[in-house]
Amino acid sequence: MSRPNILFLLSDEHSYRFLSARPSERGGEPCHTPTLDSLIERGAHFETAYCQYPLCVPSRVAMLSGRPSSECAVLAPDVPTIASHLGEHGYATATAGKMHLIGSRQMAGFQHRPYGDFTAPSPAHQKDPLNLERPRDHIFMPSVLRDPGVSDIPESLMQEQIVTREAIAWLREHRHLDPDQPWFLMNSFAHPHFPMNAARRFFDRYYPDHVTPPRIGRTGDTVDHPLTLGALRSESGESQGIYLETVTEEQTMKARAAYFACVDQFDEILGDYLAILDRDGFLDNTIIVYTSDHGELAGEHGLWFKRSWHEASIRVPFIISTPEHRSGSLSASEVTTPVDLGDLFPTFCGFVNVSPPEGLKGVDLSAVATGGRSTELDDRYGAITENLAGFAGPGTEYRSIRSERYKVVTFRDCDDLAFDLIDDPDEQTNLLKEGSSVPSEVARLRSSLQDGFDYDRVLENLNQQRQTYTQAYPATVSPKTANQILLGDGRLVDADMHLEYPNVVSERPSKDFDDWPE
Repeated sequence: MSRPNILFLLSDEHSYRFLSARPSERGGEPCHTPTLDSLIERGAHFETAYCQYPLCVPSRVAMLSGRPSSECAVLAPDVPTIASHLGEHGYATATAGKMHLIGSRQMAGFQHRPYGDFTAPSPAHQKDPLNLERPRDHIFMPSVLRDPGVSDIPESLMQEQIVTREAIAWLREHRHLDPDQPWFLMNSFAHPHFPMNAARRFFDRYYPDHVTPPRIGRTGDTVDHPLTLGALRSESGESQGIYLETVTEEQTMKARAAYFACVDQFDEILGDYLAILDRDGFLDNTIIVYTSDHGELAGEHGLWFKRSWHEASIRVPFIISTPEHRSGSLSASEVTTPVDLGDLFPTFCGFVNVSPPEGLKGVDLSAVATGGRSTELDDRYGAITENLAGFAGPGTEYRSIRSERYKVVTFRDCDDLAFDLIDDPDEQTNLLKEGSSVPSEVARLRSSLQDGFDYDRVLENLNQQRQTYTQAYPATVSPKTANQILLGDGRLVDADMHLEYPNVVSERPSKDFDDWPE
């Protein structure tokens, strides 16, 4: 058999809770994801998976480079990426959709990029509702939690639909030109990230009577932690000074219904896409990998969006489905050992039998995904997540590590936290609070995060990387809309002008057309 293809499906802001295959007693929410459930039933489900950084840009940089966020801030030319490395070893590589890259380097090592956000003002996130005045209003408060509901965007024009159509077109053209060359295709989708708007059939499924409240309220030992309070009263990021503590119960329930709806609609689109690829034979020798760049708090702990240490913020779905899984020659499996998205790069290398570049910190999971073991994974202390931005105030920069049982969170200048996620999956009891007897494993995990880690030195290095990069590779184009598309003549044009800056033919079709239905 020739070397396998890899189809990498990446969504945005998909919390691990939102898989209908995950039962309520294990933290699941009652959504409808038959496509992803099917991959779990015919694949390896890494059910304890974490992002490296709960924010779009640094998560993607870390994921694509295979390096921790504390080491790599930008995809500079000397940083190998998954795409550049596989390309150097004979793979055709392409990406379609959201990349959220900065400056004039917009390919991340891929050879082809027919559609996506090329330094767009609102990276890949189409304006919804369409009557908002400014190009970024839909990804900030108050719109994010005021306007969720039924989408204004025709389904055929959704970013997700165009990603799949461009991906199919690229695969067909590649097969025509070089059918024997293996390929690595990344499809990066904008949902279920806000704006939380979906087709009516999905929103009506939940709102107003069938949406669940947040699983976890403002309870537990961390309700007054500086990061919690800072996130509730953030002046920056999505909040824009509109405090989350002012969000009403009705706003919470409507936004949650819309988030459920976005998850369900994305799953339907993914199912249609995979059905076409299967019908056309593109999946016969293809490894399918699904994950998300970070989670979504969806009202838990009184919080929305991501960035915090909480499970809903940093824990994501992670599924690997091989042709052997789908043919039935390899049984499905569930892996509970914690992994993180830094493991993707070495895992892809493992599947295609290519040595990874030096400097990667992740573990090759290819053997684990196919029923084997990894001594390196067994010996690793746990999966690490970092947020080095101090978004919730001075000193709230943190690093966390998850072992089979415990999660430990250490801060630059706040009280550290630890939780027993077997007995306390809702993170209510801080094992490091004054007077507590600290388990030896927790002490060891805490030391692994602290020993040799100097926040000042790390942040200085990251800031220097960003400064050097932005000076060398400033943005040279000024898109007007959320996405751009490559034309056959080589020009890159805005793809959403008809949505965001339309030539309106009729304000009232029922008035202008005699036979228009009322």
